[in-house]
Amino acid sequence: MRRTIGRILLDAKRNQRNVIIRPRSATALLIQLDDFTAEKVAEVEQFVFMTVCTSPGNYQVWLAVLDGPQESDKEVARQFRTRVRRGAGADQSATGAVRIAGSLNFKAKYAPAFPMIEIVRFEPGKTVMTAALEEAGLLAAHEEPPSQPPTSVPHPTPRQRAQASGPWHWPDYQQSLRGAPLKDNGTPDRSLADFMWCKWAIQRGHGIEETAEKLAEVSATAQERIRMKGDQGYSLLTARNAAAAVERDRERRPFLKRTARP
Repeated sequence: MRRTIGRILLDAKRNQRNVIIRPRSATALLIQLDDFTAEKVAEVEQFVFMTVCTSPGNYQVWLAVLDGPQESDKEVARQFRTRVRRGAGADQSATGAVRIAGSLNFKAKYAPAFPMIEIVRFEPGKTVMTAALEEAGLLAAHEEPPSQPPTSVPHPTPRQRAQASGPWHWPDYQQSLRGAPLKDNGTPDRSLADFMWCKWAIQRGHGIEETAEKLAEVSATAQERIRMKGDQGYSLLTARNAAAAVERDRERRPFLKRTARP
């Protein structure tokens, strides 16, 4: 490709043909968000590994979701991409194809001054976790979510109660912190670590209020908010949001099972 791309681009320019590629990854699910303004790009930039300018003032961004569905599971991957596009307010007709950078965008409306496709921002290896998209509101639910986070969660199963009474009574907060994505300054995203820790705690059968109380004990962020701002609501809101995510996951499982049937 490196040896032939120059000739390909020259031929495409001569014949006014678009050079289109379909990026793939062996380690993450790639998601294309198309038809973005510069303002919309700025809203999601922290999650994006590549931003492409396709015409003046028009952009598309690319995300690599590290823990997303496998590309081989086409239907589940398609549904996941749809949820992200809905959550981000992106063009639902995007197909995952992009004109290669350095080529011209041969659309009739741009004639005769066809714009060049440009990569305006690129961070090789940058990925995002599903939890980060969910926390940012970029992962739409299958159905309309409740207007308020739940104030309680279903009673734990006997297995969950047994777990709660054993050595795995609470999740390991340090593990949540180690698994959190890094911010621009190189430190873990502690708010996301708090969210994931609460989600795991609730999955093990703990209630929202006791999870919030425990979060205030293990999270430096929660402790700092209480100490500096008197913010007692942070822990409870984080636990409620985590409970809402757990409930959405429960509702999603039967849906995925139905779509997976031959």
